[in-house]
Amino acid sequence: MEFKHIPVLLKETIDGLNIKPDGIYVDGTIGGAGHSKEIIKKLSSKGFLIGIDRDEEALKAAKENLKEYNNFKLIHGNHDDIKEILEDIGIEKVDGILLDLGISSYQIDEKKRGFSYTGDERLDMRMDRTQKLSAYEVVNGYKEDRLSQIIYKYGEEKFSRRIARNICIEREKKPIETTKELADIIAKSVPASREGHPAKKTFQAIRIEVNNEIEPLNKTVQDSIECLKNEGRLCIITFHSLEDRAVKEAYINAEGRCTCPKDLPYCVCGAKSYGKIINKKPIEATEEELKNNSRAQSAKLRIFERREKR
Repeated sequence: MEFKHIPVLLKETIDGLNIKPDGIYVDGTIGGAGHSKEIIKKLSSKGFLIGIDRDEEALKAAKENLKEYNNFKLIHGNHDDIKEILEDIGIEKVDGILLDLGISSYQIDEKKRGFSYTGDERLDMRMDRTQKLSAYEVVNGYKEDRLSQIIYKYGEEKFSRRIARNICIEREKKPIETTKELADIIAKSVPASREGHPAKKTFQAIRIEVNNEIEPLNKTVQDSIECLKNEGRLCIITFHSLEDRAVKEAYINAEGRCTCPKDLPYCVCGAKSYGKIINKKPIEATEEELKNNSRAQSAKLRIFERREKR
């Protein structure tokens, strides 16, 4: 299947990066290089793009999409390790970083990846297919309490206990092997009258657990900011409330949130500022974009600028 993914908030993201022609930029979730192609178009021959992705299929698509350029490097890795990745290739600071979080259109539509609750494929959901943990191990191996907690925490699913209980009952009869089997169990566990697909929240929760998408976010944001040059920009696109909340909190901390009592005349807590939040409210898709790309519906863009004290 061809790797297709329409980049969301494209103009807003490119504007937010405030690209310098001779600068170095990192796309930590390059996908098919939709955003990256627009970044590299604005670079001179002295500029450079680094593309990182966990998905080897994405890197193949990115290489093809950027084949007319030679000022880029693609790396199979995780944006959570951005400091180590840049260190390994001899780069200390960059002018901008983009993180387009969540799952790509290709990964959803490619049924063999096991992300979609509308297909009938083996449970997988790994963005990086070289890792061991997959949805199969989560669904068939996690204890009931842990399953319930994950579904509630990452899927914000109020019927998490009932779903976890029914998963455990069914897997005692035989392992749950396919996306359809799991979706059918979930459908029987929630009220039929509920809007939207009954399995959507649970599949999201399991995907987040498999790919460890939320827990490292705070550190990833901080590491990314520390990798920026003065006045460098970090642009992060999120697609659900848990991601957006984590990014917002990390930005506030990086801006330097004083925790001293308000009656103290000066700060004694030692809060350090790494820069400033560019947009206090997240940037969302326009009505025009939503007409062309429904998957931009929940997208939110937050921008942070590194400011080094002189």
